[in-house]
Amino acid sequence: MRGFRKKRKPIAIDDISIIDNNKTKQAITAAALGNAIEWFDFGVYGYVAYILGKIFFPDVSPSVQLIASLGAFSIPFVFRPLGGLIFGRLGDKYGRQKVLATTIILMTLSTCAIGLIPGYETIGIWAPILLLLVKILQGISVGGEYSGAVIFVAEYSPDRKRGFMGSWLDFGSIAGFLLGAGLVSLLTYAMGEAKFADWGWRIPFLLSLPLGLVGMYLRHSLEETPAYQQHSEDAAKTEPKKVSFKEIIATHKRSLLVCIGLVLCTNVTYYMVLTYLPSYFTHNLHYKSGESDLIIIAVMLGMLFVQPLIGWLSDRWGRRPFIFAGSFALIFLSIPAFLLLQSQTSALIFSGLIILALSLNMLIGVMASTLPALFPTAVRYSALAIAFNISIVIAGLTPTLSATLVEYTQNPMIPAYYLIVFGIIGVITAVYIKETANKPLTGGAPMATSQEEAHELLEEYHGTIEEKIARVDAEIEALQKKRQRLADRHPDIQ
Repeated sequence: MRGFRKKRKPIAIDDISIIDNNKTKQAITAAALGNAIEWFDFGVYGYVAYILGKIFFPDVSPSVQLIASLGAFSIPFVFRPLGGLIFGRLGDKYGRQKVLATTIILMTLSTCAIGLIPGYETIGIWAPILLLLVKILQGISVGGEYSGAVIFVAEYSPDRKRGFMGSWLDFGSIAGFLLGAGLVSLLTYAMGEAKFADWGWRIPFLLSLPLGLVGMYLRHSLEETPAYQQHSEDAAKTEPKKVSFKEIIATHKRSLLVCIGLVLCTNVTYYMVLTYLPSYFTHNLHYKSGESDLIIIAVMLGMLFVQPLIGWLSDRWGRRPFIFAGSFALIFLSIPAFLLLQSQTSALIFSGLIILALSLNMLIGVMASTLPALFPTAVRYSALAIAFNISIVIAGLTPTLSATLVEYTQNPMIPAYYLIVFGIIGVITAVYIKETANKPLTGGAPMATSQEEAHELLEEYHGTIEEKIARVDAEIEALQKKRQRLADRHPDIQ
């Protein structure tokens, strides 16, 4: 039987992709800038929600105005799966770079358009209708944006630095949010609340246009990712097979569920802390907007420094420990954090926000490097877009549901209970997720930053294959001995 044994061809040094460091930096910058624009809008919208309620829904009570404006924020999330469906397919078929160049154009135009819509007093019912239509277009474009951005960065990152590289993507998210929130606070202070509420709120939305033009230029100048180029070359040698969503769900069920769980836990926390809390402070806790805004901005500045540190540490300690830590923090520390937020004391409010911010940092610090590693290159964009955007539909309702539940129950602790539920989902996800740190992307070859590192990965990767071959050899030898014993009992069998 030894004559029929065929050893698997080991990985060769030429199979390991050497990633150009400058191209990786360009990829991260281009992807993070798109994320920054998305969250710039969220930051601005969260901080001017109470103004938009008055502009677009003037004939209802202040509480209903807030809920309606946050509802306009949440409804586009329903359309994100449609964007994921469209752009996910296109990204797997035509490449990541082309799709990301398209989504940033749509996202920039829709964000800028919010600043151009006349108010209810000018065009009546068409004002909220136009706001909703623009937010839906924004939802469709964003449906393909984040999924494509995390894939783009992951497929440009070496295996040993994917956590650190990926963390800069959500660094862009926090920076964009911080820029939006900071700009609103600055304009309110410079113009006065009356002028800002009258027309100044339009300025931040209009400023998204030059940001988008820079991002569009950067993305058009980039090459396709090395992983997708290799996949395209391999696919060209064989007859391409179209994979249906039904097959993706059947084949990658566990990965899809893990993706949904991680995105839910992370983004519910994200929208709670960065989108809902500004309105919660001013409307429910009756804090002065200027003071509470400055505290939130200070905490977000701290998050910027922590974010890449979490990514760097995850390359050494793994992704799962941080998912566990962030999720357990939500379960056990959300109630103490919200009690501190209600203390009416700046130092205690600051402490409560730090607790929530660190919980969020531990989750978003590893999300961008964890999600793309769940799926193979051929279906990575489609599968990730499906799971991510299904989760976002639920997560995006967080500000609206929180505001509604607090208003209905008159219980300011509702947001804490909300976070605890999704912290439990995070723990369950961490239990089932497989560690991906320092490993090649699913179905792909190792990626390194130098020939020296490539040789190190070759030894590590080749050694793993050799161990598998050795185990197979041992099993074959045992079976051969068993066959010989059985054959010895029957003289007619040779």
